[in-house]
Amino acid sequence: MILPFPGVAYQLTEDDPLINGDQCQQDAQLMKTLGANTIRVYHVDASGNHDACMQAFSDAGIYAFVDLDTFNTYILGEDPYWNKTQFSNYAAVLDSFQKYDNLAGAFVGNEVLETPSDAPSAAYVKAAARDMKAYRDSKGYRKIPIGYSAADIASLRPMLQDYLVCGGNSSQTIDFFSLNAYEWCGASSYQVSGYSTLQAEAKSYPIPIFFSETGCNTAPPRTFSDQAAILGSDMVDTWSGAIIYEWIEETNNYGLISYAGTNTASGGSIVRSGKPMPVTPDFSNLQSQWATLSPSGVALSAYSASTSALSTPACPSSTPSGWVINGNPPIPTIGQSATFDPVGSQVPSVAATATATAATGSGSGGSPSGSASASATKGSANGGKEVAGMTVGLGMVLLGFVVWL
Repeated sequence: MILPFPGVAYQLTEDDPLINGDQCQQDAQLMKTLGANTIRVYHVDASGNHDACMQAFSDAGIYAFVDLDTFNTYILGEDPYWNKTQFSNYAAVLDSFQKYDNLAGAFVGNEVLETPSDAPSAAYVKAAARDMKAYRDSKGYRKIPIGYSAADIASLRPMLQDYLVCGGNSSQTIDFFSLNAYEWCGASSYQVSGYSTLQAEAKSYPIPIFFSETGCNTAPPRTFSDQAAILGSDMVDTWSGAIIYEWIEETNNYGLISYAGTNTASGGSIVRSGKPMPVTPDFSNLQSQWATLSPSGVALSAYSASTSALSTPACPSSTPSGWVINGNPPIPTIGQSATFDPVGSQVPSVAATATATAATGSGSGGSPSGSASASATKGSANGGKEVAGMTVGLGMVLLGFVVWL
């Protein structure tokens, strides 16, 4: 049986929240009480020992999605490239986590595309997914799903969603697509929030799709009423679940818990370990929402039958609103010395050549914010956006992020 998942974003420290077994044990037990069965972790240290933490979450029935990039290996939207240094760092994270049965999937990027000018970087996301899937298979690992977490940019999202799965070659496409969406704020609704549009655009999507971040806080307290839509009859037949942003309370006031000594109200320090204490009323509001939802799930046989009839979408054409990739031009190779041309040719680039042949780390990236979390400076849901094992398979992809009962 496949059931949708409720989850939380978990990044206590900048570098790696999965190396303190005692802390993970405490957090996992409270997450279980909350009703979560999934976490998302944005940054890990491939050289760390994650056995105790992954076991603690496994014992609590909790699965983990892990981002493969690091603070200096992001694919950059404004200056994208995909080189050997990035590949090696992504591969190291996959090597470190592939042994855990409760690894649900891995991300090759988070919000790489943030403006229309970033659209060409989608080809580099696709290249990273292609190469990580090839690496996974060459190592004989189980079919760990490889996917992408997108920003909710109305002028890009529908095209990006289709582009990452189009082309007819599953070795070059993502295994799942996820969305960071903050449009349902306060006493909104399925129609007013734009969720009805998200559902319409995902209804026949050929791979799993879910919310990798949600939980708008511009109209406190958060009631999480969107969960009834995502995990209820409006969307549950299409969307696989939702990850709430976020576990720890920081200065952005998105946290579900805090640790003793934290004082964000007066700009004080944030304690990142200890006994987790629920933030009132957000924690109990979310707990209550999840407790009222009982998605029935679907048998694997029925799920396989329903998805076998779906075909991959046509590769999108360029649009006046900013999507510049026209159709399905060849995606970049590792370290290629040419700039990707969205209409299909390759143009030599001195900058790209220098990047591709650099001997060490490559991105000028760094964290998108100064906080521990990848999206820690979350403000309002952007008005410019549209208002609006533990692994089994489906086809050629093992859907490790679904719960099997």
